[in-house]
Amino acid sequence: MMLEIVTDILTWSWFSDPHGYNFNGYLICHPDGNICIDPVEPTDEDLDAIVKTGVSTIILTNRNHSRAANRVQERTGAKTLIHVDDRVHAESQGTKIDGELSIGSRIGPLEIVDAAGKSPGEVALHWKERSILIVGDAVIGNPPGHCLFLPERVMDDATLLKNNVRNLLNIDFDILLVGDGASILQDAKSQLKELVETFPQ
Repeated sequence: MMLEIVTDILTWSWFSDPHGYNFNGYLICHPDGNICIDPVEPTDEDLDAIVKTGVSTIILTNRNHSRAANRVQERTGAKTLIHVDDRVHAESQGTKIDGELSIGSRIGPLEIVDAAGKSPGEVALHWKERSILIVGDAVIGNPPGHCLFLPERVMDDATLLKNNVRNLLNIDFDILLVGDGASILQDAKSQLKELVETFPQ
């Protein structure tokens, strides 16, 4: 079931038994065009709601978050975007990609931020005006209320990821919306700082 996690941002989830936490998709409702991020498989009811709301752009934060992008694209006519360094892998999995994301560019209210490491083209999304940071696999929200990494065995470059996550602390945000696990809706930056403080100096 879709719910409004914060004003004008809808979310729906799919529980992963092997992982023990939710995978999350997001729909940002914005006058410049609605943006769907890392769409997990929706129920028919949720897909109908997404179609009714409308989507202009689908953003994939990494090569493994194609999820239900094709299904949403087919029903809405949205364009699917991913960073160039993750494009070939996503397309090899059958994902239809229409364009590429560039670090520092903006899609609607969202600035594209470098979060590479888990995959070479991982990005985060920063909504500066609302102090919101959205991540895919750079960090996960598990256990709820805390930030954690996925196992290093699934990372392309753990050192690069840690450097980029450390750099996320240079961004102003209070809310952290995650692709995997539980989002943190207040004081999220301090929770990310706790994770960064565990990194080797």
